Order: sequence, then C-alpha cells, then structure tokens
Amino acid sequence: MPQFLGLDSSTQSLTAVVLDIDTGKVVLEQSVRFGQELPQYRCPNGFLENHDNRIRHSDPLMWAAALDRLFAKCKSAGMDWSKIAGICGSGQQHGSVYLNDHFFDLHLAPDRDLAEQIKPCLSRATSPIWMDSSTSAECAEIAKAAGGEEKVTAITGSRPIERFTGPQIRKFYKENPAAYRQTARIHLVSSFMASLLCGGDAAIDPGDGAGMNLLDLSTLQWSDILLAATAPELASKLPRVVKNGTAVGQIADYFIKRYGFRPGTPIFVWSGDNPCSLVGMGATAPGVAVISLGTSDTFFAAMPAPRTDPQGYGHVFGNPAGGFMCLICFTNGSLAREEVMKKVGLDYEGFARAILEETQPGNAGNMLLPYFGNETTPRLQSTAPRLFGDEEFKNWKKPAAAARAIVEAQAISMKIHSAWIGVTPTTVRVTGGASKNEGILRVLADVFGARMVRLSISNSASLGAALMAAQAVTNRRWEDLYAVFSAASPGGIDPDLSQAKIYEKLAGEFRRRLCECYGICS
Repeated sequence: MPQFLGLDSSTQSLTAVVLDIDTGKVVLEQSVRFGQELPQYRCPNGFLENHDNRIRHSDPLMWAAALDRLFAKCKSAGMDWSKIAGICGSGQQHGSVYLNDHFFDLHLAPDRDLAEQIKPCLSRATSPIWMDSSTSAECAEIAKAAGGEEKVTAITGSRPIERFTGPQIRKFYKENPAAYRQTARIHLVSSFMASLLCGGDAAIDPGDGAGMNLLDLSTLQWSDILLAATAPELASKLPRVVKNGTAVGQIADYFIKRYGFRPGTPIFVWSGDNPCSLVGMGATAPGVAVISLGTSDTFFAAMPAPRTDPQGYGHVFGNPAGGFMCLICFTNGSLAREEVMKKVGLDYEGFARAILEETQPGNAGNMLLPYFGNETTPRLQSTAPRLFGDEEFKNWKKPAAAARAIVEAQAISMKIHSAWIGVTPTTVRVTGGASKNEGILRVLADVFGARMVRLSISNSASLGAALMAAQAVTNRRWEDLYAVFSAASPGGIDPDLSQAKIYEKLAGEFRRRLCECYGICS
C-alpha cells in the first residue's frame, strides 16, 4: 500500500504527515521543534534574537538539520520510509535562502550530516523570514521604480510588503553587494527544502512564488519590471517556476542510504504554507472559503481568476489545485475579542450566550470599529476601538451588546474586505480556537449568508502537502481525497436569510464610520 509524505517547514517546527490513501488513514504525524530539539542554532522561537525587533532572521542550517532529525526520529519509532511513493512539502512563506555556485555541484555524502554539507554553499549566513519588517525603504524604492504601488499590485497580486522576498533581496543587495554578487541562487524556504531532498536545484510553484512581489500573475513567470526594480541580474539567481504537481527530482541517494527511502521516489514542487493549508482544509474550489479565528483572523478562498484587491489589503497566490487564491489577514482577531471580554467581564460561555440569547441582529444600533492596535485590513496604526450608540454602550456598561458588537463588526469587515474576489461563498469552513463559539458562528453565518462548518484539522499545511503528493501520483479527484482526509465536523450552522437586510444596512453604517474616523472610504 503506497504512502505519501507531506512536510511543513514552519516558523518553529518541521512536521511530517504520512497518508495511506488506500486505507484512508493518517499513519504518521511527527514534528521537530526547533527551539527545544535544535538549541545549538540559537532560534528559541524559530528566529535569531536581534536588538532591532524589526529584523527577524533564521539560520537555514537549522532547517537542514531538522530534516535529519525528523527522519531519524521517525525511523527509530518504526517508520518504514521505503513505503513512501511521493513527497511534497510546505514552507513558511516569504523566507529566503542565499546560496553560492557550490550549491550546483552538491554531492551529499550519507556519512556526514546535511547541515554540515550545506554550510559551504551559503552566500548569506542567515535567512530573513516572514516576521521581518525592516524593508520599508526598499518597498518604497521598488514601488517607485515599477510605477507605483498600484502597478506592483496589478502585476503581483500584492502591494510591496516588508516581509515579502523581493524587498528583502533588495535590502541584501544594497547592504552587502559583494555577497549579493557571490549569490548564484536565491531559494524560498519551500524550494530550498525540496532541493535538499532531491540533491539538486528545485523549482518554485506559483503559490509560494506569488509571495515575493516578483511573479507576474498573468504569465506565472518572473516579471521583468519587478526584477529590474529589485536588484541587478536577479533573473539568473531565481529558480524556474513550474505548475503544481510537477516532479522536481527524485529522492537523493543521501536519504536512500541513510534512512531507507525507496530509489526513484518523486519529489514534487513544494508550495507555501497558506496554499498548502487551502488544500489541507479542502477548500480549493471557488465557493468554499476558510475563516481561521486565531490571534489574528484570516480569510482565504479559491478564485477562478487573478483579481486583485483595489485597496491593496489582500494578497493573491497560486492555488495548488489550479487557478488562484486570496488571503486576507485581520490582525485584530481573538486579541480584540478577548479585550472586549476583559472590559465587560465575560467568559467565552457568557460571550456566546450574550449573542445567542440576550441580543438581536443589528444590536439595537450599537456598533464599534474593532481596532485595539495596529490593523492589516484596513491598514491602521496605533488605533483604539471606536464605539457608537447609547451612552451606556459607549462606556462599556452593556456587556451583551459589547459582545455582539465586536463579532458583528469583525464579520462585516471580513465580508466587505473580501468582496473584491468576486466569489460569494456558499460554505465557509471555520477553524481556530474561537470556532468552538456558537455565537460567533451564528453571526458569521448570518452576515455572509453562508453555511458555517467546523474543521478540526491539525497540521493543515503538512496534510495539504501530503494530499498534493498523493494527487500527483494517483491522479485521484481532489473531492475524493477531501472526503476522506479533510471532512468537516458533523453538523453546521445555516444562515438566517431574514437578517440579510439588517446586515446590509449595518455594513453601510460600518463603511460610513470607517470613512468618517479613518478616511478609509470605498
């Protein structure tokens, strides 16, 4: 019975998921935590300490060492790696690895650790990751050279973003031009890890490539305009871009001899963690959206065509199952909900009861703008919530109304700031800690006019990667794979469509207040 391996190289860990699609079982879930298990790389939280908190880099040798540790750990526990028929993976998006020309002559000796052999190939000792926010100047320079932020968004699906790879490359070129000249290849975390597995130079997929401010969505190839705006001779330093499901090599002899992988095992092009999570959550078809209710809330969904957010808040990536996907982040997620609970003295049970039993849709005219700090969508700095309604409500004297107000505001903000994708979801798959709250799901269902179903999937990125490997080898329909491995929890919450006019009116009021208070008008 063939099995399929999905790997996820995230900020703080490397995780493996192995699927047996004939039995429909997950036969392995195992992780290596960088801080605890690889302390020698000085990345206790997945990144190196720096006195400048805008700078967030990791040691790429740690990611190589994690592969060795993970495979050895699983083999010692009885995992037979020779059963693996295909491998794919997920990498934390936007992180980059800088390699010299020794990388192209890589011959991995099975009697020496992987990190030891990769070290001479690095032209830059550290890798900027998605948490880095030190490239504001470079974002402005790229935008100016390319013809403005709107031009960059139209080409790449995102405005110039500090954590994206293009601005990070430009900063490296400016600060260390000699090391930049010595750089023969710039890989993403995803393509670097795939390269290690096949002992060669792996390609990049459109899902992760679109998170670089360098990929032209209309061609799914590197944009000449953005390459020229970023750094000289950059085209020669980037891997090729290939569609998902493309084999980028076979498992290297190193892993065959050291861990018992089967010769000829295909390595398929990896993607970013967000595209892989779209697959793992079974949401690669337009009409099904995912809302993750975490510290920050995230909305992502498949798109049939590469439309872009005219306000520049959302992002567009390639969809591993074909087409495109959007991702929109709302920084004030659970943190904002918890701030409201603290202010009015409610726990999660009381929060749900306030929405379901003690208040009505529209909240009797009481509403708030739900920003307790910096916000990504819309872009706001150092904000505080704004309350509108009667005096008791504005003074936090109505706990039930405050509970409904934060949830209605967040749901409406998600809906109006995702309208640009041009697809109205009929089903929303909801995950994250707050998805257990019936009150929150009731409001989301009524605001979106869509059925809410819970997902209890863990390790969605590595699961998605394993499904991508399985689909590439077996050519099974995505729907059949999802029915087994990405099924939603029983039950769900259907919308009360009689509330549509109330929420349409509230959305108009929300837009008016946003324009009035922050000058964000649409």
